[in-house]
This record gives sequence, structure tokens and C-alpha cells, in this order.
Amino acid sequence: MQPDQLVQFVQTQLEDIKARDIVTLSVGEKASFTDYMVICSGNSSRHVRSIAEHINKESKARELDILGIEGTDVGEWALIDLGDVVVHVMTDDTRDLYQLEKLWAEED
Repeated sequence: MQPDQLVQFVQTQLEDIKARDIVTLSVGEKASFTDYMVICSGNSSRHVRSIAEHINKESKARELDILGIEGTDVGEWALIDLGDVVVHVMTDDTRDLYQLEKLWAEED
């Protein structure tokens, strides 16, 4: 799957499971490990875990390579590494604390 198609797949899956505040950042020029980051919020740690598990399940169903999945045990911040796309699912407090959008935002 091409990176743009993978981003669209991830966004669709996130919308299906009611993830909030979905932001997609193109980081290919800043990072050597991925082309895109998709950041979203869950309503609770349980929702964060459910979102991550849903992405994992749907990715496997489409035989996509999952390079890693972290954080599903606690649920404050889950990360799903799909290679060209890294998905960050966070509670609101964790997202506010780390502010990944500001860290990886494209410079004007």
C-alpha cells in the first residue's frame, strides 16, 4: 500500500471507532523513520486501547506490516508503527502534555 493510501486507511479506521481530533502530519523531510504521523485522541484510557487494537486488527486483516505496537497496557498513549505511517493515540491530558503537533509541525 502506498503511503498516501495507508494514511487514508488509518484515518478511515480512526473515524470508524470514533477517535477525536485526528491530525495528519507529513514528517518525511524531518524524520528518517516514517513519512507521516497521525495523531488522535481517545475519550479515556480504555478508548485509547480500543482504538489501537482496532487499527492493529484491521491492519492485520489487510495483511499490512505492523512494525510495532506500544502502550496498549496502560492506555494513556498508544503507538502503532505501520512503517510509512506512525499512529499516536492519546488521552487529552497526555496529548496536551507532549504536544506532538507543535514538535513535528511544518515550519512556515
